[in-house]
Amino acid sequence: METRDDGAPRRGRPRSEEAHDAILAASLALIREVGFDAVAMDAIAARAGVGKATVYRRWKSKELLVVEAIGRIVRAVPDPDTGSTEDDLMVLMNATLRMYADPATSALLSGLVAAMARSEPIARAVRGGFVGMRREALRRVLRRGIDRGDLRGDTDLELALDLLSGPMLYRYLISGEAVDERLARGSVHAVLRAFAQDRSTEGPNLEVVR
Repeated sequence: METRDDGAPRRGRPRSEEAHDAILAASLALIREVGFDAVAMDAIAARAGVGKATVYRRWKSKELLVVEAIGRIVRAVPDPDTGSTEDDLMVLMNATLRMYADPATSALLSGLVAAMARSEPIARAVRGGFVGMRREALRRVLRRGIDRGDLRGDTDLELALDLLSGPMLYRYLISGEAVDERLARGSVHAVLRAFAQDRSTEGPNLEVVR
């Protein structure tokens, strides 16, 4: 029997990180194969080689399991500080482009968006997880842009964040048009021009994205 740091016996079985990782990997693999809605917790347990009870001890629902699994994919969000607000933003936007290029992303995102509409706890988990991590990384870049004078002090950060993320998500889930570097750079330029410190100076070229 294991003992705690104070010497007392530790009750119950120790948490298996190997099983935990196997469950997360299995959930993503199955979503790639059959889509979010068709995946069942029983199937995830079978693919991971664990009992169903092992899965349910860690996650009360499939949605919460998948939120954590996706979080592991994108938790290494870059934190660029190149000295250029535009370059920093593009580092993060290109990281997002790579996520959208993953064939599994469509099934993951569409399923999670639907789950967020049905469940406030799921919505909070998604917003506070990988979505919140990416948003906070962008927020840090924008704040540094304000500090160095690239952006106005009264920049509406939440609006700027929506303008950086919204076009990609809309194209990916709704319009089906290209989610590419041209769109990413156009979004960055639009934000930099909209919140430029001095509108009398020439800002970055704003490409019209068609």
